[in-house]
Amino acid sequence: MNRGHAHAMPYGFKPLGDGRTRFRLWAPDRDAISIECDNGHSAPMRALDDGWFECVCPVDVGTGYRFRLENGLAVPDPASRRQRDGDVHGYSVVTDPLAYRWQHDGWKGRPWRETVIYELHVGALGGFHGVEMVLPHLASLGITAVELMPVAEFPGERNWGYDGVLPFAPAAAYGSPDDLKSLVDTAHGLGLMVFLDVVYNHFGPDGNYLGAYASPFFDEATHTPWGAALGVATPQVGDYFVHNALYWLDEFRFDGLRLDAVHAIGNPGWLAALAGRVRAAIGPERQIHLVLENEANQAHLLGRDRFDAQWNDDFHNALHVLLTGEQEGYYAHYRPPMEKLLRSLREGFAFQGETMGGRRRGESSGDLPPARFVNFLQNHDQVGNRAFGDRLSILVDAETMEAALALLLLGPFVPMLFMGEEWASRTPFLFFTDFPDERLRAAVREGRRREFESFAGFAGDIPDPNEYETFTASIPVRHDAAGERRRVFVRELIALRHKHVAPHIEEARSLGAGALGERAFFASWSLGGASLTLYVNLGDADIAVDRPPSPSAAWLHGDAADVASLSRGLLPARRTLACLES
Repeated sequence: MNRGHAHAMPYGFKPLGDGRTRFRLWAPDRDAISIECDNGHSAPMRALDDGWFECVCPVDVGTGYRFRLENGLAVPDPASRRQRDGDVHGYSVVTDPLAYRWQHDGWKGRPWRETVIYELHVGALGGFHGVEMVLPHLASLGITAVELMPVAEFPGERNWGYDGVLPFAPAAAYGSPDDLKSLVDTAHGLGLMVFLDVVYNHFGPDGNYLGAYASPFFDEATHTPWGAALGVATPQVGDYFVHNALYWLDEFRFDGLRLDAVHAIGNPGWLAALAGRVRAAIGPERQIHLVLENEANQAHLLGRDRFDAQWNDDFHNALHVLLTGEQEGYYAHYRPPMEKLLRSLREGFAFQGETMGGRRRGESSGDLPPARFVNFLQNHDQVGNRAFGDRLSILVDAETMEAALALLLLGPFVPMLFMGEEWASRTPFLFFTDFPDERLRAAVREGRRREFESFAGFAGDIPDPNEYETFTASIPVRHDAAGERRRVFVRELIALRHKHVAPHIEEARSLGAGALGERAFFASWSLGGASLTLYVNLGDADIAVDRPPSPSAAWLHGDAADVASLSRGLLPARRTLACLES
């Protein structure tokens, strides 16, 4: 039976089904709050305990509403499910969460071991409908999880998503809430999971009114790159974000969440509690997955009963230095790169308590299976936070790039591709915003320039993040001949992964990894009663190998000539070869 889903929570509105709607707002700094609707109705709200205000109004679905503070300031609902015309300063809209009837309501998800992630920016692919049209292509590749960059309502028409200020409202620039549900529903019909990137470490700089009536949302004693930290230790604040997680998983049927930059939250105890509460509320009948971005490398947060995995920047950074030779910025901490890359392949994190940038970073991770780590060659940060948004396909030749992709997709970690990577896109992915406030536009423009002016390769102005052309330049373009070859190559690697590697990654353990040359190495893991070994040469010269694989090895990847060469003790340049041995 097709049905709708609505997440019940103390925040925001609740249609009562009789032409009336209940509204609640937590405003502990205020003595009086009123509500006003775009149909002319207004009323004072009743003060409850602990800073809560409530009222029941004769309004129905489609009505716009906002809250008026006693100082005259009108603010949107911080739990708004939809904003009128996408205006973060304007009216929130009463919606009917049950109106969308799910076509694939019986979908229960997929196990974590099957996960192959594809990260994308919804706006760059044409909004929710545009992404929905791309889903069959992704399913045909063997992708099993589509990860959307944040979709919470933001100022203007375009944004990376990390300037969201209304985290329950899908951005109107991308489509309606029901359009987003249709995207997820269609994905489930194709066997695809859908993950959402959520931001619980800060609000954007334009349209955030919480400080005007709920100052406990912010911990002024702790600062982050975006200002005061969020006060998640306060129950009403922590619950706001727990309900946000449940809202996306329950009402929109997302299969998982990626939590952005949780090191900036600075509260691992709250994070662990969030994971426990989410899993208890969703229950065992659905397979949902929680992933962290965490510069602190806190291994104790990772496990089946907590967070399934963490984005592994250590793997990316060390491999990037090996591939490109770049050593500026944070890449300076990964030179020489081979030692840190090998440790990442053996133990997950390269930094497990060592000093980085004058501070100790990380916890021991060697006892964790590879499944606890999401590895990638590119993502929105690692491409978009470059001055000119250049992809690896610009920096690295095609053969070396394919060797790196084979390492990524055949290793027993959870792999992630960035949109366009499967067809060798050479278009940049730039940083873009659309703040209406000219002061913010200027601050973003100048801040971006200052960020890169000390880099040796910086030779002038970078693309203005505020210009529409910066956004349009970031739409991935397929290059026909090279693109089709790369698409077939990636599809074949993913098929090999699903058949031979993915079923065993939860139990896989390192059997060792070592350097074969300046840019060549091997890595082995136990895998389902066999051992998987990858021989990787990212350099431009063939490398002698003292101990080639046994003649009985079953080769997963590598053409006959390359395998024959390795059997004679010579690993060809710009190649990754993979074999299983009993």
